[in-house]
Amino acid sequence: MNVKVSELTLEEKIGQMLIVGMETNYVTDRIKRLIQEYKIGGVILYRKNFSTYEDLGNLINSLKELNKGNKVPLFISIDQEGGRVNRMPKEFLNLPPVNKIAMLKDKALIEESADIISKMLQNFGFNMNFAPVLDIKRFSDHHAIGDRAFGENKEEVIKYGIPFMKKMQENHIISVIKHFPGHGATSTDSHFLLPVVTKSMVKLENDDMIPFENAIQNGADAILVGHLLIRNATGIFPASLSRKFIGKYLRKKCKFNGLVVTDDLKMRAIRMIYGEVLAFKKAFEAGNDIIIFRYNKKTEEKAIREVLKLAKDGKIDIGRVNRSVIRILKMKEKYHVHNDKVENNINIEEINQRIEKIRSKVFTEKS
Repeated sequence: MNVKVSELTLEEKIGQMLIVGMETNYVTDRIKRLIQEYKIGGVILYRKNFSTYEDLGNLINSLKELNKGNKVPLFISIDQEGGRVNRMPKEFLNLPPVNKIAMLKDKALIEESADIISKMLQNFGFNMNFAPVLDIKRFSDHHAIGDRAFGENKEEVIKYGIPFMKKMQENHIISVIKHFPGHGATSTDSHFLLPVVTKSMVKLENDDMIPFENAIQNGADAILVGHLLIRNATGIFPASLSRKFIGKYLRKKCKFNGLVVTDDLKMRAIRMIYGEVLAFKKAFEAGNDIIIFRYNKKTEEKAIREVLKLAKDGKIDIGRVNRSVIRILKMKEKYHVHNDKVENNINIEEINQRIEKIRSKVFTEKS
C-alpha cells in the first residue's frame, strides 16, 4: 500500500476515520454501502458476528473482497483480551483474565498469553486489537475494569501491560491501549452510565496516566480514550469528546502522535445523554483520528453526511482531518494492512494446548 492523503477525496478521508460494527453474522447491504460508498476505514467484529473459526475466516475474507475496489485496505479489528472479554470462536479454549495471570508474577506467562492471542488474530486476518487494558484495578473482579487490569497499582500495570502490548506489535497486530486517562479511577461502567471521575487531574497525572505515558515511551501505536467525565478538565463532555482534553493531555503533555481512538459511541452513556449525531460530530471536533460507532443505517448515514457538510463548510479544520488520515495511512503501511484473502490454517489443537498450560498454572496456583 502506497497511498498519499492528497490522492483521497474529502469523502474518502472522512471514511478512513470510521470503524463500524456489524449486527449480523453475514454481510448486509448496510455494510456493503459503508465500505463501497462511504469508504470506511475499518470494521470491528464481535462474537455475535460468527460461530465457528471457519465462519470467522469467511466473513473477514468477504469484507476484504468488498473493499478491493477502494484505495485503502481495511482495519479488521476486535477487542480480544481473554477472560470475560473473549471474542474467539467456540473451538478455542479461553485464556484466564490477565489479572489472574499477572498475579503469578511471571512476565513470560503474560507474553505467552499475548503471543497466543496475536497469532490467532493474525491467522484470521485481523490487524488491530483493542487491548491491553492499562487501567488500574481498584474495585472487585466484576467491576467494569476489575480482572481485566494487570494490577492494583501503576507499577504492576506497567510491568505486565507493556510486554503484552509489545508482543502484540511484534506479531504484526496494532495494539490499541485503553481506556485513557484511566477507567479504573471510577466505579461506574461507561457501557450503561457516564462515569464521573472525581479525582483531580494532578492525581490522575501522577497515577492512572503513568502506564499510558510509559506505553507511549515504549512505542504505543494507538490509544483509546474513555467516555469519562472529569471535573474541571473535560467540561460538559467526556474525555473522548473533549477537544481541550485530548489536545492538552494526550497530544501535548504525553507527547503522543499516534492514533487517538474513541471508545464505542454506541454505549448507552453516550447515546442517552448526547444523542448519536451530536456525539459523532463532537468526536470529530475533539481531534480523534478514529471514531468507533455501531449505529443503525438511518442514523449513521445522517451523522456522516452532517460531518461531511461541516468539513465542506470549513467548520471542521481540513488540516486536522488530513493529519488524522496521514496517521491512519502510515499505520496501515507500517503493519502491511492489505485486502488479500487469508488462508485459515490455524492449528486449533496446538493453540488449545498452549492455552491449557496457562490455565493449569493459573487455576492450580489459585487453588
